[in-house]
Amino acid sequence: LALALREIGRVERTLFTLDWIEQPEQRRRATRELNKGEAENALKRAIFFHRIGRIRDHALQAQSHRASALNLVAGAIVLWNTTYLQAARMHLANLGRPVPPDLLQHLSPLGWQHINLTGDYLWTDPDAPSTALRPLRQMRAVEGTAKP
Repeated sequence: LALALREIGRVERTLFTLDWIEQPEQRRRATRELNKGEAENALKRAIFFHRIGRIRDHALQAQSHRASALNLVAGAIVLWNTTYLQAARMHLANLGRPVPPDLLQHLSPLGWQHINLTGDYLWTDPDAPSTALRPLRQMRAVEGTAKP
């Protein structure tokens, strides 16, 4: 029975490999999903720079707290980025330059280069309204990219 199951597994793997070779869309879809996972891991590595990215706590509860905090901060960054991506999309739509749906599927809220991960954090700004977003950067007319 074990030999028969092993042979069935080999047949299944061969069929999958043939489908993989024959269907470029399947390969693109798998690559997209792998890239999403890698982007999330890169974000978490960037956040978790202290102790060289290692959880050195011995107690299971301490490890769990550290991992939960990492997920919380990563989730906050994704929420921040998603909010601003939506605001930018709506701003472009209001200017009569909507973002095409085929381009939207390539956007990801997992970037962090614009976020200060190691500096001073100021939690109170009396002049900032609590419900307002920070202003969006203006786009360059010629290149179509945001100013640095």
